[in-house]
This record gives sequence, C-alpha cells and structure tokens, in this order.
Amino acid sequence: MITLYGWGTPNGRKVSIALEELGLAYEVQRVDIMNRQQFSPEFLALNPNNKIPVIVDSEGPDGKRFTLFESGAILIYLADKVGKLLPASGPAHYLTLQWLMFQMAGVGPIFGQMHHFQRYAKEQTYSVERYTAETHRLYSVLEGLLAGNEFIAGSEYTIADIAVYPWVARFELHKLDWSTLPNVKRWYDAVGARPAVVRGMEAL
Repeated sequence: MITLYGWGTPNGRKVSIALEELGLAYEVQRVDIMNRQQFSPEFLALNPNNKIPVIVDSEGPDGKRFTLFESGAILIYLADKVGKLLPASGPAHYLTLQWLMFQMAGVGPIFGQMHHFQRYAKEQTYSVERYTAETHRLYSVLEGLLAGNEFIAGSEYTIADIAVYPWVARFELHKLDWSTLPNVKRWYDAVGARPAVVRGMEAL
C-alpha cells in the first residue's frame, strides 16, 4: 500500500494520476496547505522542505518502508516500480526524462507564479504580464512539439504527459486562445479522457 500525502494542486494530482494509471493500491492523506498543515511536525518528519506531495510506500526497495518527496522523483519511482510509463532504455527513456524536467523546471514554476499573481497580486502589473508572457511561450513550445508527436515524449503516453497535464488543466487562468493551440488542445482532450486521469484528478 502506498500513502499519498497531497492536496488538490497540479503537483499533487500528478502523483494520484500516476498511481491510477499504474494500478497501484494507495490511500490519500490530505494535507491542507491552505491551513498550513504542511508545516506541522508530523508532515515535516516526512518532508523537511514542507511541500506536497509525499509518498510512503510500505513495500519499497528491498521490501522496506520508503518515503519520497518531489513530484518528479515520485513519478520516476512509481514508473520504475511497475515498469510502465517510462521507457526502460534508449532515446525514448531520456526524451521522457527531458520533457519531465521541462515540466519541473519550466511549466510548474512559471505556471505556478502566474496562478499566484493572477489570484493574489493583480496590482503588480509587471509580474502578471511577465508570467503571462512566459506561460504563453511555454505553451508555444508544447504546440510545436505536439505538432509532430502524439504525446509529449513521442508516440507513447508517459510520465511526461502526466506531469504536464494537471498544469494545463488550469488553463482558465492562462488567458489562452485555444484556436492558436490546436495540437495542445488535441493532446489535452485525449489525456483528459483517460479513465485513470479522471480518477486521479478526482482523488485530490
């Protein structure tokens, strides 16, 4: 059994989607970040960086209890555990990791800052404009990529798609013109129609 400590954020939902896609037994322990539960001593014992998500796998490496934080690391761990959603070797393996890092280093931080300034700091015009422009630039990268790929890392659905999808699912904050992003929209609709993705999004 895997325990997922999370909240209904894109980073939390990456993990719940992966767990559903991989068919792993799990339970959810909600960490109410709006009420600062991530700063509780109990949670800090799991992640001293006070961020969700965290997993605790009762049957980790060598059959021992294993705790892991950082959503990208968790996705790789879960994929390796089951042997799915991350090609085992060759170029496809590294391309999947490349686009996972693109999400971790670009989509997540930039979209997250945009969400923050849109919601809580609208008077900071420069900040809103800066992160909106960078968000749209990242969408243009995805649009060009998906013009030639069915999925983000190529022809296969992988943890790279799982990492990006919950962030794009907050598109209402992104001031998009979907008519300029037909390939992203095609990908978004296809991923969002997967039953495991629906369950994973609803789990948190």
